[in-house]
This record gives sequence, C-alpha cells and structure tokens, in this order.
Amino acid sequence: MPQFVLSYFGGDQPSSPEAGKAHFAKYQQWLSDLGDAVVSPMNPLKNTHTVLPSGEIDQGSASNMSGYTMLKAQDIEHALELVKGCPFLEMNGTLEIAERV
Repeated sequence: MPQFVLSYFGGDQPSSPEAGKAHFAKYQQWLSDLGDAVVSPMNPLKNTHTVLPSGEIDQGSASNMSGYTMLKAQDIEHALELVKGCPFLEMNGTLEIAERV
C-alpha cells in the first residue's frame, strides 16, 4: 500500500496551556481514529536551519514546516480524505500530503 508524508506548516499557538492540552488530546484522538493508516505519527521538527545555494546558513525554516506524519492509504484521494479531519487545520495550520516514492 502506498505511503504518504503529511507535512504540517504554520498554525497558531494555543491561547493557554489548557487549550494546548485540549488540542493535543483532539489530535491524539484523530490519530487513533485513523488506526492502521498511521505509519509514523507526530514527528515534530525543531532547531531548523536552511542551507542556501551560496553555502550560507540561515537559522529557521524557509517553508515554516513544523513536523510530519507518515500515513498509508490506497491512493492520493484516500489520503486526502484521511487528512481532512486533522485538528491542525483548526489552528489555522496548512497541510501538505505527498506520496512517498
């Protein structure tokens, strides 16, 4: 079965620690509901650096990617259906999904 990379971009920070815990619980439930489709959940990124063609190194992300999840699905349409309910979207985050070759 094909595998897909679900990438997380941007998103607002929770308004309080309680809101953060509630969002995290919702996110964990969403992953749990996906069942066997989840290959590798919750892979956050930190300490990102960007290497430019000149060799210069900038601190931070050129794309604002904050993490990824690996999923398996029948095809891209199925993968898109799976990610529509991701709670990250409720935080004004953007998702990208791509098939792994």
